[in-house]
Amino acid sequence: MIMRIFQVVTRPGKEEEFAEFFHTIAIPLLRRTEGIVEVLPGAARPESPREFSVVMVWRDLASLKAFADEDYTRPHVDPAEEDLVESRLIRHYELVEGGIIRR
Repeated sequence: MIMRIFQVVTRPGKEEEFAEFFHTIAIPLLRRTEGIVEVLPGAARPESPREFSVVMVWRDLASLKAFADEDYTRPHVDPAEEDLVESRLIRHYELVEGGIIRR
């Protein structure tokens, strides 16, 4: 299984608008996506009000590519969030459970 960590920094003043998009559109969409095993959203905290993240666990690389395209290393960006986000960071890892890598 593949763990995909997606982090976002919003544009100044766009925190509330992004939070609305994140929680009402992006997270429900991810949860309905074929191949997703787990979705763990991370909301902004007072010390970092412009930062959001989501950890996704994908069943396999084929499922991730079906969602994000062949170049899955680039963030999948919904047009609704384009003007809200200043920067994005995405990373991928093999999921490790109980000391065993799950492939």
